[in-house]
Amino acid sequence: MNPAKVAGRVTMALALPLFLVVSWWFASAGSEDLYFPPLRTIVEVFPETWLKGGADARIVADVVPSLGRLALGLTLAALVGIGAGLAIGSSPALRAVTEPVLEIFRAIPPPALVPLLVAIAGIDTLMKVLVIVIGCLWPILLNTVEGVRSIDPVLSDTCRAYGIRGQTRLRALVLRSASPQIMTGLRQALSLGIILMVISEMFAAKNGIGYTVVQFQRTFALPEMWTGIIVLGLLGVVLSLLFRLIEARVLSWYHGQREMQRS
Repeated sequence: MNPAKVAGRVTMALALPLFLVVSWWFASAGSEDLYFPPLRTIVEVFPETWLKGGADARIVADVVPSLGRLALGLTLAALVGIGAGLAIGSSPALRAVTEPVLEIFRAIPPPALVPLLVAIAGIDTLMKVLVIVIGCLWPILLNTVEGVRSIDPVLSDTCRAYGIRGQTRLRALVLRSASPQIMTGLRQALSLGIILMVISEMFAAKNGIGYTVVQFQRTFALPEMWTGIIVLGLLGVVLSLLFRLIEARVLSWYHGQREMQRS
C-alpha cells in the first residue's frame, strides 16, 4: 500500500481523538466539580493508580483477570455459536424448530441474568464467564446461521456435482462462504463482551476493572475512577485494532475478491 495513503489514513484516524483530548484538557482545566475533575489531575494519578506496585499493580491484579475472563467467554461463545450456527443454518427443519426458542432467549438482556447466575455459580470467575458467554453467543450464532443460509446455490450445486461432501465441503465451501458473516458476529460479540465483562464485575467480584471502578466511585476517589474509565476505553481500542488485524488476515481472500470486482 502507498505510504502516503497509509499516513493519510492514520492522520484521519487520530485527528478526532486528539481533538477531543485537547478539548477535554482545556475545558476541564479550571474545574472544581467533584465529579468532573481536571484531565490534568486524572493524568497525574494514572501511573500511581494502575502502574505502581510491580507485580501487585492494578494493571496486573485487575486488568489481567478481566482480560482472561473476556478471552475465555468469547472463546466458548465462538465455539458454541459457530458450531450451532453451522448446524442450524444447514438444516431448514432444525432452523424452523429452534428459531422461536432462539428469539426468546436472544430477547433476554444478559445483565438481567446476573442475579440468577450469582445464586447458581457464586461470585467467582465462573459466573462472569457465563455472563459473557450468554451475551456473546447470540450475535455469533445468528450471523453464522445467516452466513450459511447465504451460500451461493451455484457453488453448492457444483460441490454436489463433484461429490464434495463431509469435512471437505464444510471447510472449503460452508466455512469459507460464511466467514464474512461469522467475523461480523465475532466483532459484535467483542464489543458486547467488554460491556458484559465490566457489568459482571460491578455486580459481584473480588477483582477486575469493573470492580475497581465501582470501589473508586464508592470511596469518592473520582480522579481514580476516571482513570479506570480511560483504561476501559484504551482496552477497547487495542482489542478492536487486534481484531481488525486478525479479520484482515482471515478474510484476505474476501477483500481481494471485492477489490477485483471493483476494478
